Amino acid sequence: MKYMTRDEFEHFDFSEAYIQDIQVMQGLFHFYLDNVTILPENSCNRDIRKMRANNFVMKMEECTVEAIVEEGFQHYDADGKLLHVYEDAQVDPKKHGSVLKSFSEGMIYSASKQDKEYLFFIDGNDEKTYQLRLRASADVEEWDRFLNREDEIG
Repeated sequence: MKYMTRDEFEHFDFSEAYIQDIQVMQGLFHFYLDNVTILPENSCNRDIRKMRANNFVMKMEECTVEAIVEEGFQHYDADGKLLHVYEDAQVDPKKHGSVLKSFSEGMIYSASKQDKEYLFFIDGNDEKTYQLRLRASADVEEWDRFLNREDEIG
């Protein structure tokens, strides 16, 4: 990879990032993403404007999955009558592997970091939405090239 940053999570915008794949192995957690926005503050961004990247790899080091929550929703009939309310549900740790697989070909719609805790809101490929909370010692981002964003071309 041509570009690499360490602990610059807040210098990216992961909303609308497409998840190609997720790999989890002994304390490492790797996201393979497309359509990641690189913010002007990023140390590698010399254009000082929002750019984007495909074939983007985010590596979380010494990472543990703290929780996965399947977000609840309300089910209505065609006439707008509420049929059922589904509450948020904590995913059993034994099922984390299968839920993480459902994130491939999904979309991140929000991501944030506070101290060493990372929170992702993800639309899975199973038509469900999840909160993924990770704890990691560091984040490393790698990508090959900068791409223009349509809204930044003037």
